[in-house]
Amino acid sequence: MNEIMDAYVARQPIFNRRKKIFGYELLFRDATARFTPEIDGDTATSTVLGNTFFNIGIDALSGGKKSFINFTENLLVKKIPLLLPTGETVIEILENVRPTPELIAACQEMVKKGCTLALDDFAYTPELRPLIDLAHIIKFDFRLSSADQIASYLEQIPRRNGLNMLAEKIETYQEFEQAKAMGFDFFQGFFFCKPELVKGKQISGSQLNLLQIMAAVNRTDFDFSTLEKLIAPDVSLSYKLLKYINSAFFAKARQITSIQQALVYMGEAEIRRFVSLIAMSNLAKGKPDELIRVSCIRGKFCELLGALADQRCDPGELFTLGMFSLIDAIVDQPMARVMKELPLSESIKSALCDRRGELIGYLALVENYEKGLWALVGRLAEALKIPSDHLTEAYRKACAWANTFSEPE
Repeated sequence: MNEIMDAYVARQPIFNRRKKIFGYELLFRDATARFTPEIDGDTATSTVLGNTFFNIGIDALSGGKKSFINFTENLLVKKIPLLLPTGETVIEILENVRPTPELIAACQEMVKKGCTLALDDFAYTPELRPLIDLAHIIKFDFRLSSADQIASYLEQIPRRNGLNMLAEKIETYQEFEQAKAMGFDFFQGFFFCKPELVKGKQISGSQLNLLQIMAAVNRTDFDFSTLEKLIAPDVSLSYKLLKYINSAFFAKARQITSIQQALVYMGEAEIRRFVSLIAMSNLAKGKPDELIRVSCIRGKFCELLGALADQRCDPGELFTLGMFSLIDAIVDQPMARVMKELPLSESIKSALCDRRGELIGYLALVENYEKGLWALVGRLAEALKIPSDHLTEAYRKACAWANTFSEPE
């Protein structure tokens, strides 16, 4: 088996207080473990290092941001993190690591050489003071500890310049605001994927127009004959199209310089995606950039999973399913209300609104993959008859494609 398939690697975003991406925690599971949690920590970390940094490519997963990676006591004592680029990697020290003299000495050397240390799933004890003094980031799991417990831990940590607090497993905007009020600097979790529902708020006319454009271009009977006339006069749209088609993702021999060339080269399917993404970007103004990035990844990942499945589905429909799966968070409206306004297929509406139907398995697999729930991923892949050893490569391609579209201008 190709080494690139030997581990399942996903990422979870870490935000700053302005909801901008600070980095990603890399979640992984060795293929030989059959998606079970009993895998040896040394093996798991070694596998993700090999796959992420040497086979899969760190840029595809982290997009140039910091990568948070768990390290066991054994790997820390052996100073394995020194093999990695210190500017790109945050070394997470697991909660079961013992602060032995040998471990403290290894961590001191790594810090002197420019490594960034984070303490994972933190619960204060006096024995951890040597590690606290070395740490740059301390992570608190809001699912493992109550807010009162976390507040008491925070009181016992001497604050100093260069020490930041990270709130983990933040799943709602209310929890995000609570953690901010408690003084946290960084936030990890999928709160940004949830709508900020405001009573009485309606979908605006401009939002509805963009939603209808997205739905229209993904219909099989959409007329593309006038598309060049629509795109060419729009300077911003034309620029984005040419930038996109000339990106590394397409790997062309020579540059494309006209809208007509771009449309011919891309083909109908890629044009549909491009117009959908532009419309969604405009819809999501004021939202975290990661929301669009995850929508892109979901769309492409769903499409690629459809190609791998034993029973093939329409790739365009799967792409649309993934892209629209976060539309409630983008427009801050209940999913059922958004779907009521759009001429999408019943299969897509059934999956997004009712969590049932022939497409829900693909969406569920993508959502569980994002969270690193590997046992569920394995069962869903088996049910859809998708070869599990191809999942990480499909996810890597989806991330690379999303990075191409969403990279800064």
